[in-house]
Amino acid sequence: MPEDFDRGRSLEELEGLRRPAPPADTTPMVRNVYELRRRPVETLEPHELARLIGQDVGLPWLLPLAVEILRDTAPQQAEGGWFDDDLLYAVVTRKPEAWATAPEPAHELKETVAVLTDVSRYVRQEIDAFLSALPGNDA
Repeated sequence: MPEDFDRGRSLEELEGLRRPAPPADTTPMVRNVYELRRRPVETLEPHELARLIGQDVGLPWLLPLAVEILRDTAPQQAEGGWFDDDLLYAVVTRKPEAWATAPEPAHELKETVAVLTDVSRYVRQEIDAFLSALPGNDA
């Protein structure tokens, strides 16, 4: 993925793959993913990014964007503010292969999670698993 991509484009446009409408009897989750794939990436909210990432959709574009959001909000969390555990959980639970193609965002995420002090126990376990799976991990 290019370092800098047009966030005004949808995942369908970025991937060059337009899917037909989902079948009428599909689940609400699948319908939502189809809708989100058609929206400009820059309009996606953190909970929508979490949904797509959790389904392994658009990872080359969405993982760096999610890490950017998490990095920007981590200082507020460290000061006692609100932090989006859903997005963090979706990001740290991606398979190591997803991070192998995104070493810079993986490094940024490693630095970001280091400042998080108040995450739930289940998210902390996933953070630790993410960190231990990173190549050259010395954490």
